[in-house]
Amino acid sequence: MESLAPATYNEIMMADPPAVTTPFVDAQRDFLVGQVWSRPGLSRRNRRWVTLTCVGAADAQQPIEDHVRAALSSGDIDVHELLEFVLHFAVYNGWPKASHLEGVIRRQWAMMEIAEGRSGALTAPDQASLGPNDWDERIARGTQEFIDVNLIEAPKPETPYIHAGILNFVFGHVWQRPGLSRRDRRFITVASVAVCDSMLPLKSHTGSALESGDITKAEMDEVVLQLAAYSGFAKGEALHAVAEDAWARLGN
Repeated sequence: MESLAPATYNEIMMADPPAVTTPFVDAQRDFLVGQVWSRPGLSRRNRRWVTLTCVGAADAQQPIEDHVRAALSSGDIDVHELLEFVLHFAVYNGWPKASHLEGVIRRQWAMMEIAEGRSGALTAPDQASLGPNDWDERIARGTQEFIDVNLIEAPKPETPYIHAGILNFVFGHVWQRPGLSRRDRRFITVASVAVCDSMLPLKSHTGSALESGDITKAEMDEVVLQLAAYSGFAKGEALHAVAEDAWARLGN
């Protein structure tokens, strides 16, 4: 495996591997890239969603730059998908972290565009992407989307958090946007609630991802390992325990 690690590193990070000068760099090349990223149970695109969520949530400056560049350079995720990711990431990890993440994406993409002789300018999204502006329709759509995503009854809109936040914005808009599939959003959300140590959302989103079949048990096992590698084995252990309990409750 060690002999394959440099080539695998180049394929994943779209850069030459660093020289092995410390135990950390050795483990980064041999274990993280040579073994974790190389496992067949999860697509590289979905490993990128988990990893981008982890490094974004951790405010890890250089890893954010490196993984955004790699995602774009590899073609695994295009710039429009990454910018849509930022909005979903903001919901679960906070707007300040998302603001920094968007700045990196825009800068990395612009540099790549300019290097190819293009302008590097983005086109503003169509207003239609904002969805209906009939508030009753919006809340009704958000209520149904909450049920469809979480596979439980929606809460009553009795507080600003539930009414304006959860039913109007998160499920009335963000989860329904066309820029990412629901399956994409599952990977981002599970990773987000795991790195945030949010136990109730962690149980809810992990369980519904498995129950819906949007993430298979084999894929969830790989998400646990990928997240543990980038956010720590303690957080990975928490996600693993929740996933195992949810899988058992489903009768498996």
